[in-house]
Amino acid sequence: MMNKILVPVDFSEFSENALEVAAQLAHKFKADLILLHMLGLSEAFLTKDDAQEFMEAQYYMKLAKKRFMDFLDKPYLKGIKKNEIVQNYKDFYEINNIVKEHDIDLVVMGSHGTSGLSGLFVGSNTEKVIRNCVVPVLVIKKKRADFNLKKAVFASDFSLDHIEVYKKAMKFFNRLDVEVHKVYINRPNQYFKSTEEIEGQIAGFMGKAHLNKVPAKDNIVILNDYSIEQGIYNYAETIGADIIALPTQGRKGLAHFFKGSIGEDIANHADLPVITFKV
Repeated sequence: MMNKILVPVDFSEFSENALEVAAQLAHKFKADLILLHMLGLSEAFLTKDDAQEFMEAQYYMKLAKKRFMDFLDKPYLKGIKKNEIVQNYKDFYEINNIVKEHDIDLVVMGSHGTSGLSGLFVGSNTEKVIRNCVVPVLVIKKKRADFNLKKAVFASDFSLDHIEVYKKAMKFFNRLDVEVHKVYINRPNQYFKSTEEIEGQIAGFMGKAHLNKVPAKDNIVILNDYSIEQGIYNYAETIGADIIALPTQGRKGLAHFFKGSIGEDIANHADLPVITFKV
């Protein structure tokens, strides 16, 4: 089920891009939208005397609510139940608090990656959300007035700890009637595996994921490339994919296929939307 979608908002064009996509998904899933604005007030502000702090906090809260009124005055939001939240969070990893408190099913956020522009939605903040969020995170890099997905790339090393993530991704794409192309990127040097080794690993994975009832057409493409990131890009371009889906474990405990957190790297650089599923 997809009941609640969270959109972090800084009132920029990047968060508006995410809002428009989130609205389309809310219509399809009949979900509510939760809009989060982070005030990010500094420690210096919070050490003022209580009366002054209260008055200024009230001012910033009212300002945020007014900006929400203008920001949410969009025709594509008609008919969607919305809830605005204003918190004095300063770090994007704290978004996971809202996810847990409000039973969020999906986070949709805008990002301008490593372009060097100012604002909240820089690549490092996107990475913080991906690393810490317990629900899928959909990263939108540019305006997409028609978020009509036809083809997705799901990239993995198909190790057994990715089975639950794989199932979640397939459920998500099945609900949207998206054709999913699965790919394993084989790399040189110490990461290299023979065809026999890879096929054996994939067979074991798919057997357990589908309880030994693997669909006849459920093939996984094995590609050789110098890096996982480049391999995924090349494959996505070859098949004309609309979105890239990745398992991610953040920076801790990464091994094998996602060593170096390829999920975060692609969220930073790909023009295509990227959805990550936490292992």
